[in-house]
Amino acid sequence: MRRHTENSTNSSGVDISAALTGWSYQPGEVNVRQIRGDDGRRKIQLRLDLGLLQMETTGRPDGKKPHNCVSELDYQLRRKRAFERKHESAAPFQISHADVRALREESGMYYHRYVSFFVLGNYRAVIRDTQHNLDILDLCRTSARNPHDRHALEHHRPHVLMMQGRARACAALKQGYMGSALAFLRGALKQIEQCISRESHQPVDIKFSAEARILMHLIQDIKRQLPTDPREELQQLLNKALQSENFEEAAALRDQIMAMETMCSVERPSEPAKPARRTRSNSPPNPDTRPPQNPHGDE
Repeated sequence: MRRHTENSTNSSGVDISAALTGWSYQPGEVNVRQIRGDDGRRKIQLRLDLGLLQMETTGRPDGKKPHNCVSELDYQLRRKRAFERKHESAAPFQISHADVRALREESGMYYHRYVSFFVLGNYRAVIRDTQHNLDILDLCRTSARNPHDRHALEHHRPHVLMMQGRARACAALKQGYMGSALAFLRGALKQIEQCISRESHQPVDIKFSAEARILMHLIQDIKRQLPTDPREELQQLLNKALQSENFEEAAALRDQIMAMETMCSVERPSEPAKPARRTRSNSPPNPDTRPPQNPHGDE
């Protein structure tokens, strides 16, 4: 650990008390805001119990360029591409324990930023930053020289997949695409199930995953707002008519169901297929913006 000390009379440090005035820390909540920095660029400030964390909105959150690259991940991927061009079918590219540690530290920065972006409603940025962390996990799993390092970060994957799925779903809901939102959530749920099963080497009950439960609850919230399929309503009426032996009404309902199914399955050959109609919701589900505790704190 290195401690920076200066003579008190010549201190060039900046007191951040003014930046915290009127902005109290709220335990259990993600307290975040967006500001314009002295350089004219937008920045994100995350309120912590002992102060605040300030991050750039693009590039690496701390603004640094390791090895003169956009990020540590970018540097390692460049190394990998250069190695593979040079060696082709030779031994696979590998990264050291120190490389994995640097990537892990970088993923923690991106974690803080994508959680902040989620609270701010910038879902496109959440998708971008979660993909960055997924690429880090993929690189470590396939290229780490130390066997332990190949799996040391894998327990973070469900959280990253969950946040990316939520961001994709929320972006779709903002545009009224409830069907697409459901598809994104189900896709993330399937990926979480696959990665947990892969790490445990056996089928698992996805309900034991906190990340999976968050997605399943959100899926149920959206499904409750979807309009009922008219064919389902007619089928329920048909079942009741049959139970009460009202066969005349049952026959009429059956004809309506058959006619509706025929209209849905047949397209006019002289006309192009019409695009699927969007289903809009005036009050889309409001997913919980409080993510799980920082999963990047410890190895």
